[in-house]
Amino acid sequence: MMTAYDYPTARLAEEAGVDMILVGDSLGMVVLGYASTAPVTMEEMLHHGRAVARGAPLTHVTVDLPFMAYQVSDEQAVANAGRLVKEGGADSVKLEGGLAMAGRIGAIVRAGIPVVGHIGLLPQTAAGQGGLKVQGRSIERARAILADAEAVATAGAFAMVVEAVPAELGSIITERAPIPTIGIGAGPDCDGQVLVSTDVLGLEDRLSPKFAKRYAEVGSIIRDAFATYVREVRSGAFPDETHAYAMKPETAEALRRASTEG
Repeated sequence: MMTAYDYPTARLAEEAGVDMILVGDSLGMVVLGYASTAPVTMEEMLHHGRAVARGAPLTHVTVDLPFMAYQVSDEQAVANAGRLVKEGGADSVKLEGGLAMAGRIGAIVRAGIPVVGHIGLLPQTAAGQGGLKVQGRSIERARAILADAEAVATAGAFAMVVEAVPAELGSIITERAPIPTIGIGAGPDCDGQVLVSTDVLGLEDRLSPKFAKRYAEVGSIIRDAFATYVREVRSGAFPDETHAYAMKPETAEALRRASTEG
């Protein structure tokens, strides 16, 4: 699994053989420039979900329910999950929380909408977990996260993202869970892995979580390309005749004469 937020990235992810694409509310930080994921709206998730679905029509696309789009009630959760499927191109939806959100997961599943759970570090409510930090290092917190994993599976989710927990805990969750685990900073023993595409591509410099691996430095390539374009435009090197349209010489001459006479 990898995140994507637009048509070209989704198209390239599908061509690369990615099994699942996540339209994460991380788009708020890495695409829209918010300080956290909290401000992301349903309309923004719908907009980006549609773009990704168009770019990857053969790949399973799961779309995040944004903060406060599912916490109020089962009815709210089902209605907004339905919008992500009907209007946002989602094949499934993802929401954060374990025991506390098991009822919401069950309600959405009963409505016929597949759900991906999310346990461990919960970015939408990370302030209540001490910030964007690894979770489950103490025996008490590890047991709580194991209970969350059981609740998510029992509620009917078909998979769960496990974020920022010790590798040993990720392994135990995966051994016990009857559904696939998708790790992000949860060690090598999860059934699958997910990374944020801007981290994979080297486009994001503000955040550098320990679990993120940069497979390319596309950001520097883009910056260099933009800088070269600016230099060439300012110097007059671009556009040259190979990047311009032409008309027949006699037509150009007649046009000049006509404009002069006018």
